[in-house]
Amino acid sequence: MGRGRYRGAPGPFTHVCRKDTEECTRVLEALREVYRVDAVARKEGLTPAQRLARHQRESRPVLDALKAWLEEQVTQRKVEPNSGLGQAIAYLRKHWEELTLFLREEGAPLDNNVCERALKKVILHRKNALFYQTLNGAHVGDVFMSLIHTVELCEGNPFNYLVALLRHPEALAQAPDEWMPWNYQQALAAADAPPSGT
Repeated sequence: MGRGRYRGAPGPFTHVCRKDTEECTRVLEALREVYRVDAVARKEGLTPAQRLARHQRESRPVLDALKAWLEEQVTQRKVEPNSGLGQAIAYLRKHWEELTLFLREEGAPLDNNVCERALKKVILHRKNALFYQTLNGAHVGDVFMSLIHTVELCEGNPFNYLVALLRHPEALAQAPDEWMPWNYQQALAAADAPPSGT
C-alpha cells in the first residue's frame, strides 16, 4: 500500500481521492482504522501472534465490510469500471489477498513502504548519476549514497555523520572501523573530549 492523504492508502486511491468523494472517504476511513489498530498493537508491544489475533478481532470486520462494499460497487454497477474510482476498486479487488496478508500471517507488514523508500534511494541516485563527468566522480557518488543510506538505516543524521568524518580525518584514518555509521558516536565523543589534565 502506498502513501496518500491517509497513511497506507493504496496507490490508486491516492490519485482518485484528491477530490474527497464519499466513496473514497469510505475506503480511506476503513484503512485508517486498520492502521490505528496496528499502531495500538505496536504501542502495546504485542508479539507477532498477539498482533495477528488483534487484527483478526478488530481489523477483519472492517475489511470484510469494505470488501463487501467493493463487490457491491461492481456487481450493482454503481461505479464506471473505466473511471479512476472504478480502476482503483478493481486494483483493490485484484490484490485483496496480498493486501490482507497481515490477517493470516504473523508478522506480515501492512504495507511495503520500507521497500518503496529504499527504491526511491536507487531512483534518486540513478537520476543524480546522469550528471557525473568521470568514472571517479561516479565512484565517489556511489560511496556517498551508500554512506547516507547506511546512516539512515542506523537511524542517524547523514549530514551530522559526514561533518563528523570531515572534522576528524586523522582519527578516521587511524581507526576507520570505529567511525562506521552504527558506532561513530563513541569515537566522536572521544575525539571531542578535552585533553586530560585540563
